[in-house]
This record gives sequence, C-alpha cells and structure tokens, in this order.
Amino acid sequence: MISLKDLMQPHRIVMMLVFAALVMWCAFALRWDWIPKYAPLALEGLWATIWILAVSTFLGFLLAVPLGLAQAVGPWYLSIPARTFCTIIRGTPLLLQIWLLYYGLGSLFPQFPWIRSSELWPYLRQAWPYAVLALTLSYAGYEGEVMRGAFSGVAKGQLEAAKSFGMPRFTMFRRIWLPQAVRNVLPTLGGETILQLKATPLVATITVMEIYAVSSRVRADTFIVYEPLLLLALVYMAIAGVIALAFRRLEKG
Repeated sequence: MISLKDLMQPHRIVMMLVFAALVMWCAFALRWDWIPKYAPLALEGLWATIWILAVSTFLGFLLAVPLGLAQAVGPWYLSIPARTFCTIIRGTPLLLQIWLLYYGLGSLFPQFPWIRSSELWPYLRQAWPYAVLALTLSYAGYEGEVMRGAFSGVAKGQLEAAKSFGMPRFTMFRRIWLPQAVRNVLPTLGGETILQLKATPLVATITVMEIYAVSSRVRADTFIVYEPLLLLALVYMAIAGVIALAFRRLEKG
C-alpha cells in the first residue's frame, strides 16, 4: 500500500498534475453531448461484450482441459488431434477464423432445407453464434497448450500416492490433478482472459453490435473521432482491471 510520504514524492506529484490536466482538458475541450443519445446503445454493446467474453472463456476453458489432458497423458490417437488443433488455432489469425466460420458455415447452412426448417435456424442466421464459437475455439487452442504444461507440471508423487490408496482415476483427477494444475496457471489464465477481452472487437467485422461497434457507429453518425475512442479505452481498461483483480483474489484464495 502506498503511503502519503510516497505519494508526495516530486515525480509522483508531477504525474498526478499531468493526469489531472489531461482529465480537465478532456472534460472541457472535447465534445460529450452525444453520450445521452447513444447511451442505451452503448449499454447494449457493453452487455454484449461482457457476455460474449464470459461465455467464450468459460466454454473455451472447458474445452481446453481435455485438450491439455490429451496432450499430456493421452494416447497418440487423442494427443495428435489435440496438438494439431492447438497448432492450427495458434498459427492462424483470429480474424481469419471468425470469417471462415461466419462466411463459411454461415453460407453452407442455408443449402440444407432441414437446417432452414429446424428450430436452430433463427439463431444460425445471426452473427453472434459464429462469434462465440470462434472466440471459444481460439481460447481453447491457447489454453489447451497452457493446460498441457500445467498437467505435466503436477508432481507425479502425489498421483502415485493417490493410486496406491486406491483412489479412482476420476476422483484423483477432480481432487488432486485438476485443482493443482489450475492453480499453477491462474496468472496465465488471467492474462489470456484479458487478451480475449481485447479480441472481442473483431466480432464487429461480422456485424455483432458490441461496445467497439457502438463507438464506430458514433464516429460514422457524428464524425466525432477521439471522444468515442477515449471512452472506449476507459471501458476496456475498467473491464481488464476487474478481471485482473478477480484473478489476483483467486490466486490468494
């Protein structure tokens, strides 16, 4: 915790004055009269960003666990496909993956009448399922490699001791192997989740109206450039700060 004496250091005082001057300049020299008009749309975009991030990271981690386990201890017919998947995901741009899913699967599904007549068709016609799928697979590809190292890093002696006591494999995995592997990679998971947040603006390229797409609409409608981008940066910094704080709490817990 920073004490008052530390805050009164000359370089800190200069930094605080510069920051205060920037805040005052932004408040009085820039235009903010567009905010009331676009606030409802911005809240919808913020909610879309948060739930896309939450769903894709949750599903991506659930997929990353078997991917990492297959690479760490799985037989060759499981480890090779898992390693291939992670290599392809990590070796290709996320924007390319989004476009392949949206323009590829999105244009393929209408060719099948049974899909168009199914209850899933109203959802498959929209862009957000492809955005969530692309972000989920991307997160799983990166975290699958992380979990491979985490599973391999758990001490073998603990696992052998559990086996000697007759503990079933699934119970050993649930109580010993997985918790220790996750705890070891929490800092990495926190960083990857923040990177996932910064990747969400790419879904705006397939017409998903998240917070970045809202700022683009403001710029297109009002020709105001800097103010929406500055506000957008503050929003991303706030969400990233919450994510970092949450993972620090998990590390200490």
